[in-house]
Amino acid sequence: MREIVHIQIGKCGNSIGEKFWENVCSEHGIDPSGSFRGQSDLQMERLNVYFNEAIGGRFVPRAVLADSDSTTIENVRGSPFGCIYTPENLIVGGESCGNNWARGHFTVGADIFGRLIDCVRKEAESCDSLQGFQIVHSLGGGCGSGLGCLLLMQLRDFYPNVINCSFAVMPSPKVSDVVVEPYNATLSLGPLTDLAEHVFVLDNEALYDICTGTLRLSAPSFLDLNHLVSCVMTGVTTSFRFPGQLNGDLRKLAVNMVPFPKLHFYMPGFAPLTSREIHPYRALTVTDLIHQMWSANNMMCAADPAKGRYLTAAAIFRGLVSTSEVEETLASVQEQNSRYFVEWLPNNVKTIMCDIPPRGMKTAATFIGNNTAIQEVFRRIHKQFTALFGRKAYLHWYTGEGMDVNDFDGAGENMLSLISEFQQYQEMPVEEGMDYLS
Repeated sequence: MREIVHIQIGKCGNSIGEKFWENVCSEHGIDPSGSFRGQSDLQMERLNVYFNEAIGGRFVPRAVLADSDSTTIENVRGSPFGCIYTPENLIVGGESCGNNWARGHFTVGADIFGRLIDCVRKEAESCDSLQGFQIVHSLGGGCGSGLGCLLLMQLRDFYPNVINCSFAVMPSPKVSDVVVEPYNATLSLGPLTDLAEHVFVLDNEALYDICTGTLRLSAPSFLDLNHLVSCVMTGVTTSFRFPGQLNGDLRKLAVNMVPFPKLHFYMPGFAPLTSREIHPYRALTVTDLIHQMWSANNMMCAADPAKGRYLTAAAIFRGLVSTSEVEETLASVQEQNSRYFVEWLPNNVKTIMCDIPPRGMKTAATFIGNNTAIQEVFRRIHKQFTALFGRKAYLHWYTGEGMDVNDFDGAGENMLSLISEFQQYQEMPVEEGMDYLS
């Protein structure tokens, strides 16, 4: 079986990862002790993609948890599923990275990196056929961004032919008031561009807007935001974990979703999303599910897809849904909105079907869009970065940890280059784009 090694780094990464594993265990019938209590063989069939089987039939997540501050890991251990993780795969340091990318990359994070990479390699080498690494981290903090980038560099050196997949949470002033977040996010973007094959951009700004707007929560907490992210993660990984009508893995997803090497930053979405007050009054049809899935209000990335164009997209449907109805409705939506798709990439919407619905739902859909409008997120962060860097504000905290001012110049240029590349393919004429056929 094609195994995946899951790695969660930093406070945000571990909080999201904790919720992800709760959902995965629930869907596969694994109780907090690691015992299988499921009702169906389908729950068991692909367990070894994410789980190792231990003595006595106990299932243990193939997961490595790391943070420079012990508080986060202790909270995970105290959670309902805290005893399910392998104790030696819980990596903690002695002090916080203090929201400083340089501390996560060069000093504090580097102190725990040796133990982290040893655990990751041990898990990878115990796999029969390693499919890839799945990393969950925030780009706004210090540990998730700095240590996360350091890990990506080493994984590329040790496993050059293995897929690296990142679930990366982008910072937003709406959710956090850490002033140096634009520095941390900008410094992280270069390694993610060069070293990862998939980056699912989970934007705190969009998550907050979904909670307050669509779900009508008056004061969203991080638990609410983490729940949304875990819904996307369980949806994206559905076809890896369950058999279905049309299945995929990380490499197949890359082949279908990434037309050009650097353009692997996705806008994820999930449907249905409705407030508790409205939910009892709605009967969800396939058409409703698909239209909501494509809606900008359901995108977990603060960018309007209508301002860009889709290079590629994938839709993962769960539950007893008619394949023909899904394909007909998707074709109709694509035809009616053809101006939002590049003409020179035919058949650029991939469909994946799984008969098993999420917990507590009859049907659901997870959306993955490779849309040029994602440059809006990068432009927003670059504007904030420029405002700080133009005045050399807070730089001493980074140079004091071993960084050079030129590193910031290079990171800003890398972000502008990525924005420019997305813009180039958004505006590419049909005739030029079709050159690859001749």
